[in-house]
Amino acid sequence: MRAREFARDRAIREANQAFKAPEPQTPTTDYAKAQRSLQENRERLKAQRLAREANAGTNRP
Repeated sequence: MRAREFARDRAIREANQAFKAPEPQTPTTDYAKAQRSLQENRERLKAQRLAREANAGTNRP
């Protein structure tokens, strides 16, 4: 009986670890925050540019 309880408890612990929410990755320094902001802006601007270029390519006769 004890072995079955240990196996069940172990399975529950492993399941809890597998489904535990990851801790949020927060920048710890102002430099890291600025770098993340620059990266997000760069990605946003690139997406806008690619959308404009794709749209300009479809409007040509």
